[in-house]
Amino acid sequence: MKKISKYILLLSLLAVFLVSSCSKDSETTFVVTRATLTGKWLVSESKKKNTYEVTIFIDSTTTNGILINNFAGAGTNVNALAYLSGTTLELPSNELLSNGWIVNGNGKVTTATHIDWPFSLDDGANSTTVKAVFTKK
Repeated sequence: MKKISKYILLLSLLAVFLVSSCSKDSETTFVVTRATLTGKWLVSESKKKNTYEVTIFIDSTTTNGILINNFAGAGTNVNALAYLSGTTLELPSNELLSNGWIVNGNGKVTTATHIDWPFSLDDGANSTTVKAVFTKK
C-alpha cells in the first residue's frame, strides 16, 4: 500500500509539473520611448493608396514630443508635432502644418515597428479621413 501511495504522489507531482511547464508564455512586452520611434518609417494610406516615407525625430523642446517629417505626405520641409503617452501618439487638436494643412488624430503603437494612425486631413480644399499604417524601415 505504501508503494502505491508513493507512486500516486510521484505521478501527482509529475502531473502538476507538466501542467505548469506547458502553460503559455506571456507575450513579450515592449516599452515605447521616443528613442525607439526615431528613424525612417514607410507609411501606407488606405484612402488615397499613397505610400511615402516619414522620419521621426525627438522634439528636444518637450519631454514627450516627437516631430514627424513629411506627415501625411505634406513634404520633406513640413513637420508635425505629436506627443507620446504610453503607446499612443497624440496630435495636438487641429495641428496646423507649416504648409497650411490641418490634421487631427491619434496613432497607436502596436509593436516596435508598427503604428496604426487614422487621422483627418483638411488641405483647405478638401477634408478627408485617412487610415495610415506606419512600418519602421
